[in-house]
Amino acid sequence: MRAPRYLENAVADGLRRKMVFVGGPRQVGKTTFALGFLGKAADETHPAYLNWDHPGVPPRLRQAELPAGEPLLLLDEIHKYSRWRNLLKGIYDTERSRRKIIVTGSARLDYYRKGGDSLAGRYRYFRLHPFSLRELNHKPARSDLEALLKFGGFPEPLFSQNEAEHRIWRRDRISRVVREDLRDLEHVREISLIEHLTDLLPSRVGSPLSVKSLREDLQIDHKTAERWLQILENLYVCFRLSPYGPPRVRAVKKERKLYLWDWSSVEGDGPRFENMVASQLLKYCHWVEDTEGHSMELRYLRDTDKREVDFVVLKDRKPQFAVECKSGDKSIGPALRYFAERTPIPRFYQTHLGDRHFSTGKVTVVPFMRLCEELRLP
Repeated sequence: MRAPRYLENAVADGLRRKMVFVGGPRQVGKTTFALGFLGKAADETHPAYLNWDHPGVPPRLRQAELPAGEPLLLLDEIHKYSRWRNLLKGIYDTERSRRKIIVTGSARLDYYRKGGDSLAGRYRYFRLHPFSLRELNHKPARSDLEALLKFGGFPEPLFSQNEAEHRIWRRDRISRVVREDLRDLEHVREISLIEHLTDLLPSRVGSPLSVKSLREDLQIDHKTAERWLQILENLYVCFRLSPYGPPRVRAVKKERKLYLWDWSSVEGDGPRFENMVASQLLKYCHWVEDTEGHSMELRYLRDTDKREVDFVVLKDRKPQFAVECKSGDKSIGPALRYFAERTPIPRFYQTHLGDRHFSTGKVTVVPFMRLCEELRLP
């Protein structure tokens, strides 16, 4: 039996006060996680589990026909209903003295709720991420890291560790995101072109993203390319990082870097490792934001002379630390030394897949497994 997911205590605490929304990528384990609150043996046949995609559920929910005697309701994919906010508001306001409510969805519930949010003050929102190293094992072994790098952090391929099944799973997941989630939530006709866009993204990981290049490859205008990228972000296919521009550094201002939620689709050991680190740092930022209320940002640092550090974590707009990724345990990169002298970032880490661990001034070279422990990444 696997250990509880990292959000379990936070969600249980949130349910004592309000509704809880759990968002995250398709197939990241949201339904399995939420069903755990209905009981150890609960599955999709439990009467308190109401999935909007089931043909019998929408008419029952619209009439507020709820299962009797169930102290917790689990509502899945309800945001696919255009009037879901008002429907949920009515259920919550009527039932909150008798029941707790968890709402799950594979699109970004925090995005689709915006625009006159009638649910304000009635819920807590948590983002469930793929598995990270320390969630997979509190005392991880080298084999845990190798499996995570190869198969990604989504439960099904990670725990089966079957290469053929992993390829099939990866293909089917993206197809379902584009052809089902996109169809349900956005008015987009060019589905085949968006599938083409998802094929182009893995080769763009880790570098400043040229929307112009994507536009030319797809033969669409800039506005459409940007809109499609935003849609894929909202559907948890990818995420983009903005540059951090501290004083005394001629930092780039606009170029954003792109990463994928499923880093296993990234070719090349270096970019894949960098994407995995990006994902685990983003998970840390979302964890602190969702549980402690701080404003967290994950950015990168690059100047006009092309010196770059892969990641900078900011808390309430103040830099906390920076991380540079190296596939080998090499000597400290010159960009780290340069920025350590000229920025207010208090700590710099150069993380790698080797064994070397040493510090020089503000810079620490550290194996990735040890970095996760030192930063207490969830």
